[in-house]
Amino acid sequence: MNCPKCGSPFEAIEFNEVVVDRCTNCRGLWFDMLEKEDLLKMEGAESIDIGDPEEGARFDSFRNAQCPKCRIRMVHMADKDQFHIHYECCPRCFGCYLDAGEFKDLKELTLVERFTQMLDTLRKNL
Repeated sequence: MNCPKCGSPFEAIEFNEVVVDRCTNCRGLWFDMLEKEDLLKMEGAESIDIGDPEEGARFDSFRNAQCPKCRIRMVHMADKDQFHIHYECCPRCFGCYLDAGEFKDLKELTLVERFTQMLDTLRKNL
């Protein structure tokens, strides 16, 4: 498989028996269905995201990425809790691609983000 953003080949990397694909050039990450969610629960999983966040931000503006598996256009999405994090998701196989630095950012909720989540939860329960 090749990276949907820069076209370079992926390399398989493993963390706690979960295998994901990382671009050998731009260091973006491809997650098959539910791999991202599994890794978000694992302490230390952010170590797989070794790319430069500034380079990842440059690739984030590319909106016509095709799924490396299905070869159809992916949907550009924002994370439900951290709206500044954008990624691409395949509507067929449900895999997703995060640019360099985005998975690490996703794993690290800031104090403000946690506080916002708590307020949202309180509002829903009132």
